[in-house]
Amino acid sequence: GVLKQMLAEGREILFISNIDNLGATVDLNIAKHMMEAGGPNFVMELTDKTIADIKGGTLINYEGHKKLLEVAQVPKQHIEEFKSVRKFRVFNTNNLWVNLLELDSVLESSGDALQPDLIVNRKTMSNSQPVIQLETAAGAMIQYFDQAQGINVPRTRFLPVKTTSDLFVVQSNLYDLEPDGSFRMSSKRQFATAPHVKLGEYFKKVAMYNERLGNIPDIVDLEHLTVSGDVTFGRNITLRGTVIIVANPGEHIIIPDGAVLENKVVSGNLNIVEH
Repeated sequence: GVLKQMLAEGREILFISNIDNLGATVDLNIAKHMMEAGGPNFVMELTDKTIADIKGGTLINYEGHKKLLEVAQVPKQHIEEFKSVRKFRVFNTNNLWVNLLELDSVLESSGDALQPDLIVNRKTMSNSQPVIQLETAAGAMIQYFDQAQGINVPRTRFLPVKTTSDLFVVQSNLYDLEPDGSFRMSSKRQFATAPHVKLGEYFKKVAMYNERLGNIPDIVDLEHLTVSGDVTFGRNITLRGTVIIVANPGEHIIIPDGAVLENKVVSGNLNIVEH
């Protein structure tokens, strides 16, 4: 199979990441760490949890083995405990490093019959039809590697773009694109983490998002942005602190070119008040 082919080609380390994670570049320091004598044979990159990541899977010790714990596996009575940033301070970025020789050995010893935990996700489709999604997590393989490690990495190695809110942040001046393709947070930013951005339904599709933004605002000093309703941004806008913009049904808000909003609430009648 593919594994045997990679080994025949002399490949020893495999790096796996989600396709939507723009921060998942090859870090040679981790590869070198795995190649050292006594180095780990499986690495899971973890990063500090924020309010936006409270449902992210985390690494635990279970019966002498490291194990990935996903929110869907947590009993309802312990969900709030699982979400606690104080108890579980890091979460899985799904950037994974695997020693291929060890993987081959693990597969052979198991008779190619590894059985990672089955995750049951209960979801509702757009037509309100309830469905059950069954899946397994790549990170769950960590439990089969005795020399596995979790490594706490900078937040810049986890930049997923799943929504237009995520796209808004990575397209802004908050990040600089380095020659090696990695993103680095602007040195002008005073905070260690990215702002929490929540764009509403009018920005949900990329075409709608592009139509409503003259260009991406300056958000180097932004902490939180919520946009709800029919809102359009002009060009060269600056957002700082906490900004909340709410257009009531039937109303349209236009943020004019060159506007500077700092700790403001913008309501449907364009009244601007201190927040």
